[in-house]
Amino acid sequence: MPMDRNDPAYRGQADYGLTMLRAYDHFVPKVGRVVWRCPGAPLLRNYREHIRSPHLDVGPGTGWFLERSGLPDGRKVTLLDPNSTVLAYAAAHVPRLSIDTVEADVLKPLPVAGPYASVALNLVLHCLPGPSSRKALAIEHLAAVLEPDGVLFGASVLGLDGPQTRVSRVVLRAFNRRGAFDNLHDSEAMLREILGASFERVELQIVGSVAIFAAFGPRPPHPNLREARTEE
Repeated sequence: MPMDRNDPAYRGQADYGLTMLRAYDHFVPKVGRVVWRCPGAPLLRNYREHIRSPHLDVGPGTGWFLERSGLPDGRKVTLLDPNSTVLAYAAAHVPRLSIDTVEADVLKPLPVAGPYASVALNLVLHCLPGPSSRKALAIEHLAAVLEPDGVLFGASVLGLDGPQTRVSRVVLRAFNRRGAFDNLHDSEAMLREILGASFERVELQIVGSVAIFAAFGPRPPHPNLREARTEE
């Protein structure tokens, strides 16, 4: 079911139609290098180091990182996104893997049980609507479907308190005005806090204006989250 236009998360995924997806792999890496000063190599390295099977990929984009992740052919992967166009496009571009698709919003209790050995949340958090407590809930939802020794990994563009340039501040504000991003107040400290609330150990490095992270040892779900999953 398509996301309701009044949903707080709607604007963060609304631009991802076929036109955007066809240009994505040409446009986004250039923005990463020039604006955020973060080339694709560190992000891909994070994928290749931490991906396992079965794997859950949240906000898979075009499937570019997943295809190059080094995951062996035929391994089980679930793609999760509220946008059905994204799911179909990414699945079609990773035919060598055993793909399931789930149309769902990571801010709500997830309709997947797992458990997964790894979860990717790559370039998604900066698109999710704030405040930080709402983004923390997304992390908690993902921790709840991981194996006890599972790993959550990904990257997110930092907000105005991050290591921004004059150009990146202009772009950052423009993306936030449009609603594609909601991250003006996202900081390294905030990311460490929301990841640490759901995981025992957090590794985080800053490349340009981007935080690249991996989190290990999922903590048990908060009681309120367990109740929400039970009532779903």
